[in-house]
Parts: sequence; structure tokens; C-alpha cells
Amino acid sequence: MPQVRLIDENGAQVGIKSTDDALKYAWDKNLDLVEVAPDARPPVCRVMDYSKYRYEQEQKAKLARKHQSTITIKEIKLRPKIGQGDYATKRGHVIRFLKNRAKVKVTIMFRGREMTHPERGRDLLLRLAEDVKDLGLIESQPLQDGRNMVMMLAPHKAPAVQKQQEPPAPQADAAATG
Repeated sequence: MPQVRLIDENGAQVGIKSTDDALKYAWDKNLDLVEVAPDARPPVCRVMDYSKYRYEQEQKAKLARKHQSTITIKEIKLRPKIGQGDYATKRGHVIRFLKNRAKVKVTIMFRGREMTHPERGRDLLLRLAEDVKDLGLIESQPLQDGRNMVMMLAPHKAPAVQKQQEPPAPQADAAATG
């Protein structure tokens, strides 16, 4: 590469220079010459402090990892002929999982003659979804999969819940002062 398009440390174009001139330009400023677009004709090189640039990129990546959220999936298994007390306990588990921002996979296991009435399982799943609708929503509708019926519940998006809670407070203050 006999010539390169040179960009200075502020992002302004210096122009097309020979490689030796570009290196001398960077060394005079006590900075590094970094090739940023090798496929361009002529290749584009930038004058920068490369170690500082790498450090900033690592910090950005670290911050991005810190703010990303991992989705966990919890599973609850039910039977079609579940009692009221057992249903309340399982519903409590689902509520706890949704409050902890986890997705919940609800499975109903059918055995023997229970297979002839899949609508009972579907009704139970929809009843559970209705009971926890303020915390989560149905991500995938109940589907029969062999001897099991499966439904996914996902927690509501957090920012939308906060936005709904914030507007009533200023209106109450405006009513008190007006």
C-alpha cells in the first residue's frame, strides 16, 4: 500500500499521503497510525492513541454486559384434576417467578383417560393466565404436545409499568395546588 487516505485525531481528512509520510505525521503527534478501512481505495488510516481507544472499547463492552438482562425460564407442572389448595400454591409460585422477571413454562400432564378431555387442561391454563394477567401475559397459547399441554407466560415489560404509575402523581399535585 504505497498511499493511504489520512484522517487526523479530530476526524478531519488530511488527504492522500504516502505510507511513510502518514507514519511520520502520526509519530510527530506522538500517536499511532491505525488502518480503519483496508478495503477502500486507497486504504483509510486514522491517527489516534490506539491503547486509549482499546481501553474505551473494553469499557463500553463491560458496561453493555452489565446492563444486559438474562431471561430465565421456570417450569410449573400441573395435572388436570388439581385441587383448589394445590392450584393456589402453584399460582403463588408462578406469581413469584413473574415478579422475579422470569418466564414461566406451565405444563399440564395428562394420563390415561384424561387425554380424552384436553379442553379441561386448556381451561385450567387460561384460568391461570387470567389470575396472573397483571404480572404477565401469554407468550405462547396452550398447545397440545403428546401427553402434555404447554403454555408460556412472560413478565410485562418493566418500563411500561413504570410509565403507567408515574402520570397519576403529577395530576394529584395539580389538583391540590389548583
